[in-house]
Amino acid sequence: MSKQTTDLRIGMVGYAFMGAAHSQAWRTVNRVFDLPLQARMAAICGRDQGRVAEAATRLGWQEHTTDWRSLVGRDDIDLIDVCTPGDSHAEIAIAALAAGKHVLCEKPLANTIDEARAMAAAAARAEAEGVRSVCGFNYRRVPAVALMRRLVADGRIGEIRHVRAVYLQDWITDPQFPLVWRLQKDKAGSGALGDIGAHIIDLTQYVTGQLITGVSGMTETFVKQRPLPAASNGLSAATGDGRTGTGAVTVDDAALFLARLDGGAIATYEATRFATGRKNGLRVEINGSLGSVVFDFERMNELEFYDATRPAAEQGFARILVTEPEHPYMSGWWPPGHLIGYEHSFTHQARDLIEAIATGQAVAPSFADALQVQLVLDAVERSAGLGSTWSEVEPALTEIAA
Repeated sequence: MSKQTTDLRIGMVGYAFMGAAHSQAWRTVNRVFDLPLQARMAAICGRDQGRVAEAATRLGWQEHTTDWRSLVGRDDIDLIDVCTPGDSHAEIAIAALAAGKHVLCEKPLANTIDEARAMAAAAARAEAEGVRSVCGFNYRRVPAVALMRRLVADGRIGEIRHVRAVYLQDWITDPQFPLVWRLQKDKAGSGALGDIGAHIIDLTQYVTGQLITGVSGMTETFVKQRPLPAASNGLSAATGDGRTGTGAVTVDDAALFLARLDGGAIATYEATRFATGRKNGLRVEINGSLGSVVFDFERMNELEFYDATRPAAEQGFARILVTEPEHPYMSGWWPPGHLIGYEHSFTHQARDLIEAIATGQAVAPSFADALQVQLVLDAVERSAGLGSTWSEVEPALTEIAA
């Protein structure tokens, strides 16, 4: 990035769900927080010329292109934001880091351990040159989650004993839902395990400061064949004789696992897209020797806190409304009691990254942190493939950063 400018010029690859969420953050972050750099939405990239042009207009990007390599090679781009399916994360991110660009890459980091290791190594080399990289585990930036971590780190719940984490969705319960890219292993890497399970793995390790060391897991694919989309890799959803074409679902629909953490805690995790009636049900509970804390994303501005050190007559779960200016991230928003939403977590992510770039400080979760999450996913898949046999998580030689 040029020392003569206070702009942080951003190029984003991808324009669907995460592209829209990240665009909202880049549009908003300097209007809310007083930052040393100004985010400039320079260019957006996508494979379809018409769609990426429309996305540029709708989302607020100055230019658009269909060639991510040319975007990475531009001298007037400082940061590459990777919002594509997992099969392209490694290639784009590594090329961007080699070109001296800061990188924000959506989770999970990659589709394979080898890709994730290569990305972490590239990030380490680039960091030595002052280039920053971060993986987009946005739930870390929910104020209630950040407060949860603070309470745990301050010893308010004592020694951590139990961790319970679930992420429940139901968007593919209909067997006629089409075979989108998230249901194909070559594009997505894994199913519910990597897509939403990765979030609760990262979130619980972040909150507790402990790493998962071993797992016993099981996975299931309930609907093994699905209709092809209207157009999928050049194929029509209808065959020549008028019958509907189908394709194999090659990822899990649900994943469950037991785990041990390196601080002595035990844990249970559940990630599923078949929890009928649940739309985005993320919930984490941490039980300690002196109390408990609970976060439920469906009430994302609240935290439940149980303080076992209080007199018996005063004990009970207390509801903390996380909207005070003293709470993490909240000083830039509204008066106390006024709630924020899902999109704000991405704005906070952008804020933290901009500050890290401007000050030269580390930013988390790093690619090394994201690699560790990937190693947990790999251990769960190995365990499930061996009939829930206990599987150790391969060390990533990293610590969860603050």
